[in-house]
Amino acid sequence: MKIVCFGDSNTYGYDPRSFLGGRYDRENRWVDIVADKTGWEVCNMGQNGRQIPETTYDIPKDTDLLIIMLGTNDILQGRSPESAALNLERFISALVLDHDKILLIAPPPLTRGQWVPEDGLIDNSLALAKYYESLAKRLGIGFADAGRWNIALSYDGVHFSEQGHRAFAAKLLEVII
Repeated sequence: MKIVCFGDSNTYGYDPRSFLGGRYDRENRWVDIVADKTGWEVCNMGQNGRQIPETTYDIPKDTDLLIIMLGTNDILQGRSPESAALNLERFISALVLDHDKILLIAPPPLTRGQWVPEDGLIDNSLALAKYYESLAKRLGIGFADAGRWNIALSYDGVHFSEQGHRAFAAKLLEVII
């Protein structure tokens, strides 16, 4: 099975303690944990700072499952949850991949922290899940709400902690296996 994980710094495995774009060790990144536990080929297309793209991406044609988790950076940059969902719909609709091979994950909501100084950001991040769930139903793609997974975030209120990565991987495996 070939899985492509398309996301932001939480997919990349960014370690906020590094300040220079460094990553957690392999055993503490959810993408690598999923690969190690399943033996599947899991491609990490996470990128620090990634917002929902306005251009299309070529996803390998032999992809069995595309996991998309985006929107956190859009919220941090002031985009509304409605606008993020609309942009995500355009992005997903332009993909050349059967919709039954796509799993959209609403990212865990932000919490108060160094990068999250106001409740409005938290409220908008919480609202993403309802818009994404509606989008997934409309497009006929899979959906999971990581906001229900109790993912521990680091001091910045944005990035998964090492424990958060392990918890995310465990919950994701329950969804995809």
